[in-house]
Amino acid sequence: MKVITGLILAIAALGFSGMASAQFAKPEDAIKYRKSTMFVMAQHYGRIGAMVNGKVPFNAKAAADNAAIAESLSRLPWAAFGEGTDMGDTKAKFEIWKEQAKFKEDADKMQSEMSKLAVAARTGNLDTIKTAFTATSKTCKSCHDAYRDK
Repeated sequence: MKVITGLILAIAALGFSGMASAQFAKPEDAIKYRKSTMFVMAQHYGRIGAMVNGKVPFNAKAAADNAAIAESLSRLPWAAFGEGTDMGDTKAKFEIWKEQAKFKEDADKMQSEMSKLAVAARTGNLDTIKTAFTATSKTCKSCHDAYRDK
């Protein structure tokens, strides 16, 4: 029974890995994926920003929920910056592919700050959230300034 279960799990794993590699069969698929991921992440991040900036009333649960979603999404778009995705319907600058180590470092910083924001949001303290939101925004801006066309 253990052998059969192991075999089924192995086949399932192969199937899922095949689906993941097929996800970006075409460069335009990868571009669409990363743009969509960034858009949804920005929507949830922006909801926190609206609270931080006093544009909407502060809601601790909504802040924590949106920060958790943004944190999860912050890990997704980077695999979609592969070969051949530097052209087409994209605002990505060519520097991404010239400076891959620096780009990855900036992406890692943003993910780290997004994780800190999620932790801060779980405290329910608006001042703590504001501090983390500001730090996260700086990493987003830095990367956009260096690697995104206007």
